[in-house]
Amino acid sequence: MGDALAFQDAPVTATSSYGYFRRPVETTGWRSWAFTVDHKKIGIMYGAVAMVFFIVGGIEASLIRLQLAQPDGTILSADKYNQMFTMHATTMVFLFVMPMAAAFANYFIPLQIGARDVAFPRLNALSLWLFVAGGLFLNTSWILGGGADGGWFMYAPNSDVPFSPSNGVDFWALGLQITGIASLVGAINLITTVLNMRAPGMSLMRMPVFTWMAMVTQFLLLFAMPVITVALFLLMFQRSYDATFFSVAEGADPLLWQHLFWIFGHPEVYIIVLPAFGIVSEVLPVFSKKPLFGYPFVVFSGAAIGFVGWGVWAHHMFASGLGPVSVAVFSVATMAIAVPTGVKIVNWTLTMWGGKLRFTTAMLFAMGLIVEFTIGGLSGVTHAVAPSDTQQTDTYYIVAHFHYVIFGGGVLGLFAGFYYWWPKIFGRALNENWGKWNFWMMIVGMNLAFGPMHIIGLQGQPRRMYVWTENRAGEGFFNLGFWNLVSTIGTFILAVGVLLFLINVWVSRKNPPAPLDPWDARTLEWLTASPPKDHNFDRIPTVHSIDEVFHRKYEDVGENGEHDYVQRATLEDLLAEEERLGEKHIHLPAPSYWPLVLAFALPIMAYGVIYTTWLILAGAAIAVAAMFGWALEPADAEPSDFDPPVDGDETSKELANV
Repeated sequence: MGDALAFQDAPVTATSSYGYFRRPVETTGWRSWAFTVDHKKIGIMYGAVAMVFFIVGGIEASLIRLQLAQPDGTILSADKYNQMFTMHATTMVFLFVMPMAAAFANYFIPLQIGARDVAFPRLNALSLWLFVAGGLFLNTSWILGGGADGGWFMYAPNSDVPFSPSNGVDFWALGLQITGIASLVGAINLITTVLNMRAPGMSLMRMPVFTWMAMVTQFLLLFAMPVITVALFLLMFQRSYDATFFSVAEGADPLLWQHLFWIFGHPEVYIIVLPAFGIVSEVLPVFSKKPLFGYPFVVFSGAAIGFVGWGVWAHHMFASGLGPVSVAVFSVATMAIAVPTGVKIVNWTLTMWGGKLRFTTAMLFAMGLIVEFTIGGLSGVTHAVAPSDTQQTDTYYIVAHFHYVIFGGGVLGLFAGFYYWWPKIFGRALNENWGKWNFWMMIVGMNLAFGPMHIIGLQGQPRRMYVWTENRAGEGFFNLGFWNLVSTIGTFILAVGVLLFLINVWVSRKNPPAPLDPWDARTLEWLTASPPKDHNFDRIPTVHSIDEVFHRKYEDVGENGEHDYVQRATLEDLLAEEERLGEKHIHLPAPSYWPLVLAFALPIMAYGVIYTTWLILAGAAIAVAAMFGWALEPADAEPSDFDPPVDGDETSKELANV
């Protein structure tokens, strides 16, 4: 498709082409974003859209907790409550945490490995717009009959038409297929980028840990997304075309859905948390003034988590009658996966031990992840004990556990990344005072919101119960009414914390430019301007060690195995040298609108599955036209149009100014 590993000749100051129409490369305006294939702009758009969905998911969570704050709640009907908790979980998992991790991966993997862009820039744009198209399609269900109501796990046969006759489940199944394609395309792209486009000297064991964890995540996506896609196709044909894949009356087994879903669903947990682990592994060394303790152990433990994560899915099904052998095997595997996770926590702790700690907001969020994820991990180990898990299944104890894992692990790590990399992305740092208030409100709110759910669950309150009555509340310390109210209050404190972050973003837009090296950073993404130049690096760096930028700035003058670092250059000095020795001819990929057109053809086809075959045909026609247009885009532009001027060559100067 005119894309693979070959960039069109288009210096940022020259002209480029959009398909068949030649026009100047636009650096401002909506076209510069809508048609871009720059991995940095795509990363920013991923993050912005994901943050919008984070707010949507937070509103849904707030309505759930308002309903449960008091006995016999009347905020939501039973049907609306089912829709709300289904869409809340779906939004947070598929439309916030996963794409926000993709935002960081898109932006920083090329920078951290010393590349100018990703391997397939247009596929990268397609991944973004498929995510946007799928998320918008999924949420149009609210105005077209109501949201999905079967839980984010959508167990059969409850998700079949007799039990869920509205179109909400159809929107869910089709919307997730679209976003799943986005994840799959992105995974192929980023894996190819890491394996083929690393800077000279950057071996796999010299890569930053964030890039490592992001790559493990991409492999998980590569193998997990086809599994959930198969399940979604079966569900779609069951509901729309009278198939019988999960119909007991026709001899089918509804457990097929559970196996397919959880074979995807448990690697999904690590798809969520591994990028956050990578961010924390970048933040802690910088603000501890020490290298990461046990770099190989952190890397291989992340890979081990990705591998063992495929062998624990059935611990979600201990109550389904699997049999003692299966239960025993998956219990042991669930206990085993705690080991590499514990290795990471030990290495993070020893990184801080004896370090010169700076308690910036990024550092606080990183430390918060260690504490909160450890709590979630410890409660998770109790699920490995089958008799205990059987009692806890479908209670609020489970809800408490996975919120400590997903929010305490995934979300806090992402916020550490916001504060750490914000000056790199936008050239201005977020306000630290607002940031610390943001951190403490989120930590206090999170523990008040999710901590009481352990007590509520152990007292027997089922999850997915839309009301509870006064006569079930109990007395004393274990009073359900008290702890439900505390949980609701905590949810709104947490929401205030997120609001403080948004306020911080708003007020910080007028901050003075941040220094080029505000944190005394260690890794390669800082060896360029802030924000980075369109071409990332004036000269592709040659890598000699882990923490390459740190070792360029500091010389080790220690003796007898002792380390004593003395600064020999500032980052400003290094960047000036890189610019002086920079390449004369830098080629960038040209923008294209075809990924956008192709992405939005899929929701049209999805509406056709629900409403009329004519829309399927119309969407397919647009998709085919977009693929042909994309395929026929020139792989290379005319050199005379795009090469920068040669000194003394007036013709070249005139062409460059067109």
